[in-house]
Amino acid sequence: MNNNTINIGLVGCGHLGKIHCRLLSEISADNPMFEFVGVFDTDKHNSDEVNKLYGLAEYNSLDELLEKISTLVIVTPTTTHYSIAKKAIKKNINVFIEKPVTASLKDAEELIELAKTNPVKIQVGHVERFNPALTSLAGFEMKPMFIESHRLAQFNPRGTDVSVIQDLMIHDIDIILHLVNSPITKIDANGVAVISDVIDIANARLTFKNGCVANLTASRISLKKMRKMRIFQSNAYISIDFLNNKSEIFRLTDIDTKAEGMSFPLSDTKKVIFEQPQSVSESPEKPNPIKNELESFFESIINDKPVKVSLTDGKEAVEAADEIIRIISGN
Repeated sequence: MNNNTINIGLVGCGHLGKIHCRLLSEISADNPMFEFVGVFDTDKHNSDEVNKLYGLAEYNSLDELLEKISTLVIVTPTTTHYSIAKKAIKKNINVFIEKPVTASLKDAEELIELAKTNPVKIQVGHVERFNPALTSLAGFEMKPMFIESHRLAQFNPRGTDVSVIQDLMIHDIDIILHLVNSPITKIDANGVAVISDVIDIANARLTFKNGCVANLTASRISLKKMRKMRIFQSNAYISIDFLNNKSEIFRLTDIDTKAEGMSFPLSDTKKVIFEQPQSVSESPEKPNPIKNELESFFESIINDKPVKVSLTDGKEAVEAADEIIRIISGN
């Protein structure tokens, strides 16, 4: 092991794990500071397939892999996140954990306590934070007062070990908590299991201390895909299309304000400015938010800077998701 190299291992070589493997192989090929050491999966067929494809060494146990790495990427079923992360953190190994961070709030809180005595970097894989549709808005002042989100997907048996709240809605929960930055004071929710044994379609209404209200809908039994968020705030309306990686801003300004984008008068003193902060069709390369989040994580390790999606962020998303599930179950 080279002490100047970030030695990366991955646990979990299922569908999403294989995507991470490909990207980790690309990242390590492009940068000599990173070395993709190897993988472990309880299904040997999965790990053998990845080892053969990327020329990796074979590891017969998680413990064996942990002895060879300084950074671990966890892409396993949610119910295993806590035990694997705990083992890695205790060995002072940096950890990237796919969302949701843990299966329960209690587990997330325990990882936070453990991290206080083990100085490692821990990032949660809320990938939509790295979607160009959202990152392109970084320079725009966001003060949401009403948010509406729709995340719809066609049915896929993969992922039905958890509810649609933990599977899909949690993306929007994380983004909304990040944008609003105010405590939740009330949650109303309804949902139903249609095809699987857990909730497949759900709607939740979150009320925040600062007065903002967010209405979230998630479904995995839709005929079409949709991943949209609409944000309303004083003097502006922002539309975010996560599926097509682009956003639109409509904002109210004084009539003599100079701004880029199309504009049209609303009155003698006000006009509406239309802007498109990001257009993927004009980009030379198709964006890859998963690769972006991994690279961001590794940069935080190299430069000793805070991660962009912290363990606390992941915990707060799980806390809200748990409460939504509890309310729906009560109904």
